[in-house]
Amino acid sequence: MSEADESRLGAGGGPVRPVDESPAGAGPPETVPPETVPTETGPGKQEKDAAKKGSGLRDTLLYMVGGVVAALLIHTFLLQSFYIPSESMQNTLLINDYVVVNKLAYKLGSVERGDIVVFKGWDGEDTIKRVIGVGGDHVKCCDDKRRITVNGTPLDEEGKYLYPGVYPSGRDFDVKVPKGRVWLMGDHRNNSADSRFYLDDGHQGTISEDDIIGRAFLRYWPLNRISLLSRPDTFSVVR
Repeated sequence: MSEADESRLGAGGGPVRPVDESPAGAGPPETVPPETVPTETGPGKQEKDAAKKGSGLRDTLLYMVGGVVAALLIHTFLLQSFYIPSESMQNTLLINDYVVVNKLAYKLGSVERGDIVVFKGWDGEDTIKRVIGVGGDHVKCCDDKRRITVNGTPLDEEGKYLYPGVYPSGRDFDVKVPKGRVWLMGDHRNNSADSRFYLDDGHQGTISEDDIIGRAFLRYWPLNRISLLSRPDTFSVVR
């Protein structure tokens, strides 16, 4: 009953009946007995309970197996985590940084200059470096300002990703990168055993694109260094 109704009843001069008081002469309130649910007992109930438990365990196992299979598929075909064991990519990547590698990057597209890639290195171990030249490029060190050139275009690396205070290269080289191969260098040129060190390996220090595991695109550990590893604009002027 609304406040307006209560006011109107009270104004008529008669008493206002509490909402839980029965009218005079009314019988006891009608009650409806609660519905009773039959309880199953005996062997049939035990069998059903066992079946429910078995079904729940089976669902849990299926979810676990499905999760493991999904993780294996992702690890095998899509993403993989690597940690950085050396100083060769400082300061872009520090020792004990962790990165995520996209293993499909070069299944769906081509290797590009400036990419940071993980590959099977010259010693057969997983290695991480930056792509400086791709198939068909002419990479050379150095011009009169000690800059590396790609197809005659000097690279502006200082202040971008090159380790502060070091030369782009202390070793001279002049290489035409074969098709299907790449020329790779670390960002800390004084502490990186890269393509420059393998000029006499029969491939002029280049690595086959087939040996590239994938492109590193995310540094995720430590948490205070989480960052995307984007391609620098240094190489946008190279033709």
